[in-house]
Amino acid sequence: MEYIRDRKSNITFSLHDSRILNMEISRDNLSLQLDRIYQYAGDEEKWYQGIIEFTRVAIDECDIMVFNTPYGYDGEKSFSGKSLSFEEFSAQYPNAEFEIVTEGYSGYDTVFQGWIWQGENDPMFGIMRIWNTGDMIYRV
Repeated sequence: MEYIRDRKSNITFSLHDSRILNMEISRDNLSLQLDRIYQYAGDEEKWYQGIIEFTRVAIDECDIMVFNTPYGYDGEKSFSGKSLSFEEFSAQYPNAEFEIVTEGYSGYDTVFQGWIWQGENDPMFGIMRIWNTGDMIYRV
């Protein structure tokens, strides 16, 4: 099944608690393989494995911020972390999974906040920002 997120209305899917297992960039498309995509209909919750594809992505405007401490605070008004392109993130964290805790959609900007898991290590907090002018397609 394939669903396209309409920028004008809500869709019955949620990515909260989903894990991004793999990212693939092809020209100006970004594909995210997820372990679960949740769908809500009435009082029923279903989940599917699937892929989210973003079309017409401005990859130079996308990044993943990795925080060295949860939420980046190690004292008052401090930040400890780094901002990585998707390619840099994939190279530095080759087997990492990004667990989505919060998802936000605003115009052409999609933001996922959550935990970055790599093996048995403690998770790191991260923010993934995706800028695209095309569609967000759910493939379940």
